[in-house]
Amino acid sequence: MSPTRPPASPRPAATSTSAPTASAQRQHGEARRAALIALALGATAAGAWFGLRRQGSPAAPTDASNNAATAGTAASAPTDAASAPLIAGDVLQAGFWAQQFDTPAGGSLTLAHLKGKPVLLNFWATWCPPCVKEMPELDRFQSEFASKGWQVLGLAIDGPTPVKEFLAKVPVGFGIGLAGFGGTELAQALGNAAGGLPFSLLIDAQGRVRHRKMGATDFDELAGWAREITP
Repeated sequence: MSPTRPPASPRPAATSTSAPTASAQRQHGEARRAALIALALGATAAGAWFGLRRQGSPAAPTDASNNAATAGTAASAPTDAASAPLIAGDVLQAGFWAQQFDTPAGGSLTLAHLKGKPVLLNFWATWCPPCVKEMPELDRFQSEFASKGWQVLGLAIDGPTPVKEFLAKVPVGFGIGLAGFGGTELAQALGNAAGGLPFSLLIDAQGRVRHRKMGATDFDELAGWAREITP
């Protein structure tokens, strides 16, 4: 039996005192509906507010303390990081060159030291078989094209320990930065919409991305790209 419709009593007097009147039931139902509507409206408003903050809406609060409290660990990033694009068209912007990463040896690596040079940037991971397979190809490219000013940089979407262990077995002659799993966001910002690995970019000395490739590459392909830029 439905809880909103109690069984009828054979004695009218008892019914009138123990069961709620139709008017009381209507009032109770209306009050409940009003509460549910208010709750739904509140949830919708909260969702919209958080959505605006995630999208960087101009209407979102700009007070630094509020942003720090809301963003948590992201508060340590520069205040204009969200608004500074890493790339415009195919030209890398200041936000890209300001990126900094730890290295497996314990130091730090800033992309600014590569500015003005042709660069092969490769996103990889030790848990990615195609990435592991192409590492010797990247190392060969670095060895043969360093004399033309080329620099190879591998950004590992991985943890420090597996990267150190891998490099102990497969040493390479180019720089490695520890981008962590957050490096997938950087790769996506640079054109890797699918987020797959490996992902390589060929960048000329003017900071323009000339080639992108998701998937394994090899020395011959890379050398062909590089000769288009620096014969």
